Amino acid sequence: MKAQPATRSRHAARKKVPEDEWILRLYVAGQSPRSTAALRNLEAICEEHLAGRYRIEVIDLLKQPQLARGDQIVAVPTLVRHLPPPMKKIIGDLSNQERVLVGLDLRPRRGRVRS
Repeated sequence: MKAQPATRSRHAARKKVPEDEWILRLYVAGQSPRSTAALRNLEAICEEHLAGRYRIEVIDLLKQPQLARGDQIVAVPTLVRHLPPPMKKIIGDLSNQERVLVGLDLRPRRGRVRS
């Protein structure tokens, strides 16, 4: 799993962030199949919809459990959109692309279809 260490993330946060850059933090618990799938799915979505305008920070809570408190993480994997505001959270392996796009405000919510 490709991951940026948290120390690098903190250092990068001090730099000026371009206005249109998305900062996404993915909380995982080790390299479980769900965590690996969540990162793979997130990278695919970002490349397709935010190419060149995003940064993913992967936080492994097995190594740094204290970091869960700041974003109030109660389940993993959890994706937290820090920028642009408002903050958003999505729990799960991010395999439902439509749900992720709506959750990140990359696609408007569709009306309910009645059957």
